[in-house]
Amino acid sequence: MNETAKRHYRATFILDNRGKEETADVIIESVKKEIAAVHGEVTAVENLGKKDFARVTDAKFAGATYVQVAFSAPPEGPAALKERLRLNHSVYRTFVESV
Repeated sequence: MNETAKRHYRATFILDNRGKEETADVIIESVKKEIAAVHGEVTAVENLGKKDFARVTDAKFAGATYVQVAFSAPPEGPAALKERLRLNHSVYRTFVESV
């Protein structure tokens, strides 16, 4: 794959490890593997810590750990990443923006 065909993205993930023994670091590593699976290359990871939601949809889930990941991938990478993470119940929400 040509390196110039890659674009730079910043993804924000809300992690959900309720009732699981997985730590946030283990979930982050699995997300990084998913990014690599869509031909992406992670350049930076920033754990923003646990934050409360502005709008709580579930009283038992009022907040979660937020993580930002900077990566480069082909133009179809973000859509493929969202599709791969759709079935991953450890990732509650995914937001990908181009930078």
